Amino acid sequence: MKNRHTPSTLKGIMAAALVAATAVLAPAQTASSTYRASQRDPFSKYKPPVKRKVEKKVAQPVAPPPLQARIDNYKAQKQAAMSRQVAAPKPTTALLLSEAQVKGIFRTPRGYAAMVYATPIKLSYVVYPGEQFYDGMLVAIEESRLVFRKQTKMTDGKTVVAVETKPLVQPTVADQLTAQHEAEESAAAPATPAAGEKKSEVTQLVELLKALATGAAQQQTNASAGGTAPGSDAQPQGRP
Repeated sequence: MKNRHTPSTLKGIMAAALVAATAVLAPAQTASSTYRASQRDPFSKYKPPVKRKVEKKVAQPVAPPPLQARIDNYKAQKQAAMSRQVAAPKPTTALLLSEAQVKGIFRTPRGYAAMVYATPIKLSYVVYPGEQFYDGMLVAIEESRLVFRKQTKMTDGKTVVAVETKPLVQPTVADQLTAQHEAEESAAAPATPAAGEKKSEVTQLVELLKALATGAAQQQTNASAGGTAPGSDAQPQGRP
């Protein structure tokens, strides 16, 4: 049996199938009648949009609380430690590193120790390596300086750790002269009147001894001569 589909018949079938497919897809290809205006003038020169610079926030150090607040916190910690019968914190835990001056470094049976002076409260403390401060810790004591590990809290919640050293404060010429003057005054004030009194007593004693010696020598001379002294009131013996 011969195939009845001629090339012209195949073309017609394909055309009918294409028309049917177009009719099915026609609703999805409906053009929109909404007008959308352009965001820029088509006749003006194109200018790229300006990008705004966003400033990056830089973390800043958090300011420490005032001195009185730190002292009150230390007292509360000390009271709590006493209630629990544990070791109380040292007073240096309320002291900033910037508020401490190194007044002396010396050797002890425990090793090197240092004398720090708290400038806000005008008190001195003896510290050893491992001593805690409000914003750091003493890690080493050398012959002429102290080495601290300083901790700074930042506004972004992080903590910056750095090494900070404090040299031994050398006394100024004015301090040395003042201390020397005070020492001389304290040493000379009680000694001067006593020395003067002692000298006066010795002088009086020497003068008294001289007077006694002179009187005794004169009496001995008169006695050895066997007569009255010249100018005496004794009357000569009269005739019989």
